[in-house]
This record gives sequence, structure tokens and C-alpha cells, in this order.
Amino acid sequence: MDWNIFWRIFSLVFLVTAIPVAIMIILEKRSPFKTIAWILVLILIPIIGLVFYLFFGQEYRKQKLFSRRGVKSLSRIRKLSTKQLREINQTHLKLDNDVLGKKNIIRLLLNNSNSLLTTGNKCKILNNGNETFEAIFEAVQTARHHIHLEYYIFENDKIGNRLKDLLISKSKEGIEVRILVDDVGSWGLKEKFLNQLRNSGIEIYPFMEVRFPRLTSRVNYRNHRKILIVDGKIGFTGGINIADRYLEGKPKIGPWRDTHLQIEGDAVATMQVIFAADWYFVINENLTGKQYFPPLSEKQGTPVQISASGPDSDWKSIEQAYFSSILNAKEYVYLTTPYLMPPQNIVSALKTAALSGVDVRIIIPEKSDAITPKWCSFSYVEQFLEAGIKIYFYQKGFIHSKTLLIDNSFSTIGTTNLDFRSLETNFEINAFIYEKKFARTLLKHFNEDLRNSREIKLNEWTKRMWHFKLRESLAHIVSPMY
Repeated sequence: MDWNIFWRIFSLVFLVTAIPVAIMIILEKRSPFKTIAWILVLILIPIIGLVFYLFFGQEYRKQKLFSRRGVKSLSRIRKLSTKQLREINQTHLKLDNDVLGKKNIIRLLLNNSNSLLTTGNKCKILNNGNETFEAIFEAVQTARHHIHLEYYIFENDKIGNRLKDLLISKSKEGIEVRILVDDVGSWGLKEKFLNQLRNSGIEIYPFMEVRFPRLTSRVNYRNHRKILIVDGKIGFTGGINIADRYLEGKPKIGPWRDTHLQIEGDAVATMQVIFAADWYFVINENLTGKQYFPPLSEKQGTPVQISASGPDSDWKSIEQAYFSSILNAKEYVYLTTPYLMPPQNIVSALKTAALSGVDVRIIIPEKSDAITPKWCSFSYVEQFLEAGIKIYFYQKGFIHSKTLLIDNSFSTIGTTNLDFRSLETNFEINAFIYEKKFARTLLKHFNEDLRNSREIKLNEWTKRMWHFKLRESLAHIVSPMY
């Protein structure tokens, strides 16, 4: 081989691919960590790096590729949110001290995602698959008008077929059934399974189909939301998808520990708005009317804000709520996440809270369903321990819960992992709850998970073999590209 010719060709390829794309990445004004990571990939492997960037690296939030414009149900929520922003400091808005103490977060979510604060709610924490699926099937059985489902993973397995059969039965009763599934997360659904649903009158569509030539603009933005709504009155969200693993666990990992949330009341209307916006995005059909959006009761109950985040929103609303609530913590911050790969602002907030004397504890799995994210999660442990944050490795299988609990009165349960992809790229949904009673219940579950975990000590962690540290450091370098 003539090496001179090879290097000339390589240099030409480098000039026409890596350099222009690197300039484009710089002009996008991303975080320095993401910018450096992508430029490094483009320099070291120009052609492969370019392909990888086109598939996974493009930023579409600022380009407004995903728009909620045209979704009629959003207009009323925006008006009510604006009204609440005006009234939040007025005495006639009947909120107790627990809620008023978190006015900054309430205002933030009203501003960045029109997350209406509703009080007429009853919330129930569902631990693991057994409790969740039992509650889901019971709620679906009660449907009288419609059932709306939106899931990242819907498997063609035992629990998936059981739910499919029930939905077909309800559809034959005349109940409207609409389903959105993420095209990547639910890739395994075959045409036979889908046709059984469609032939029974059920509408089911993939969210963001990954097909050439549109693949490069869609594969990087996944709908990670888990939403079930029955008659606009009962809603579910949290970490649990429709899959047997939440009941049976997985080989080599063990039981699958997760947390879900059932809501009855006014907050379901705001969940419905999020589903309606996604439905409109997929098939350009507006869902309107009292049958989908019952009038808000404004009764006394558990105060809840439902917030959606993703490339269809102007702000990283859930990330901002995490950041603000952590920085404003006075007593404790208790976090559970299956993947610990937070953006730098969340890292700084957690360290700042701990160094300020706040009791910060994080539970992550020791066994994981994804190797590289596991190593990357471990790469954050040492710096967190040095800041006084307590890290616990869950021992009783794989913990997939996504919860945050602060100061006895504020908590959130949802679909958002504490990682780059969830906070910055994926379509996510979280419920933010302002109530001491609810927080006490969530704290009991957190403490139970602590008892099934082992605390990691700094002197133990720093004595690990060098090759463990090396692979974690390499995973950390590429984490901004996840």
C-alpha cells in the first residue's frame, strides 16, 4: 500500500467531514462536555464519528422539530397556568404551608412547562410490578368511555398479551382505546400482535418511526413516557413498562424493583393534555371535549403538578425542577435512580447541598441491565463521596425506580432517570407532589430500599483495582453522547 496516497485520502476525508461538522457542533452552543466529547470522536474516527453523530448526536430542541402548536387542549392549560402565576401570592388561593413553602418550584414549573397545580387528587404509590399491574387491570376494567396508553416498552409476553386481551374486550364493549408505543423501545412487537389490536377497533401507532431516510433525525429522540389514562379520571405514571421483567425479574440480575404512581383527580387532566399532544404529533388528530377533560373539581386533596419534558418543550423543565429543589433543600435529599449520569449542573447542585450540611443519599443498582451506563454511573461515585454524599448499591436485584424526596414535603415520581438522555433528550413525564403524608409514605419505601442496599465508603472505593477505574473513566468520557 502506498501510505502517501492513504494519508492524502485520509486528510481529504478529514477536511470534508470532521472539520465542518465540528464547526457546526461548536455553533450549536451545547454544554462544553458534550461539545468536547463529540469533537474528540470526530477527530479520532472521522468517518465513523460522522455517521455516529448523524444518528445520535444532532440537537433538535432549538430547531423546533417537535412542536405542540395546534394542540387545542393546551390552550386552556396555558390560560389556567397564567392565572395561577398571578394568584400564587394572593391569599384567596387556598394552599397550606407545605405547598406555599415550595412556591419557587411551583412557579418554575408553571413558567417552563405550563404545569398546572391541582389540589383535587388522591395519590397512591405502587411498589413493583405486582401492585402496579393489579391496579392497572382493575382501572381498565372500570373504563366507560376511553382508555389511553403511552409506553416506551410494550412487550409481546405474558403480561403484554394479558393486557392486549383485556383492551380488545373493552374495545368490543364500545370503549375507545388509543395506544402509542415508542418505535425503538417496542421494536419487538410483530404485525400479528398489532393487527389483533387494530382488527378489534383499537388505534395503535408507533411514536417516531425509525425508518430510512428519516432515521438520523428520529433515532436519538425516544418517547420514554409511561402513561395510562382511564376516562380522564384515573391516571398512572412511573418507571414500569408493560413487560414480564417487572414481575419475574431477569436472569443474572434478579428481581426488578420499581415504583409507579396512581392518581385519581384533577391532575389526570394535565396527564391527558400530554397524551393529547403526543397523539396530535403522531396522527394530527385533536382530542377535545369533556369526555376527555372533565371539569376541574378544585377539591382539597394532594397537590400535584404534572410536568413533561423533551424536545417538544422550550425548557428542560424536569431538569430545572430537580436543580432548583436540590439547591433549596434544607434537611435532606433522597434520590433513587437506575442510571447515575447527571449533567454538570445537577452534579454541582448535589455536591453543594451536601457540602452545605444537607443529608444527600443516592441509591443506584449494583447489578444493571446496561453495562456501559453501569460503569459510567460508578464513575461519579468517588466525587460524590468526597463531597459527603452517601451512595448505596441496591442488593436485592435491579432497582429501576426514579424518585426524589426532599425535606418531608416535596417529592417526585416519574419516568426520568438521573442521566443525560432522560433529562436532556427523551420525552419524559414526572408528577411533583407537595404533601407531608405522601412524602412520609415514600420515605418508608426509600428506607426499605436502604435496608436492601450496602453503603459505599470512600476508603473502600478508592482501593479498587486500576482496571475498574480505567473502564469507568472511559465510560465517563463518552457519557455526554448517550
